[in-house]
Amino acid sequence: MPMKIWKTHPAHYVLVETLKKKGAMTDTELFEYISDEFKDIGFKEFNEMLLRLEIAGKIRATSLSRGKKRVELVT
Repeated sequence: MPMKIWKTHPAHYVLVETLKKKGAMTDTELFEYISDEFKDIGFKEFNEMLLRLEIAGKIRATSLSRGKKRVELVT
């Protein structure tokens, strides 16, 4: 049975730190970066994480075109 390795930082923390370093990104670029770090995260969980962070006032997600969002950090 394969063992899961626990990460030192949760996924939402890595997402916020990525936005601090790289600035505003599209949701697909951000998902690719996060899914490289966290192999077991799906797009549904990623969108739920974005929604929670947006409700908390940490990020802002605006619609670019059909199916694409621009995600930026709120300072």
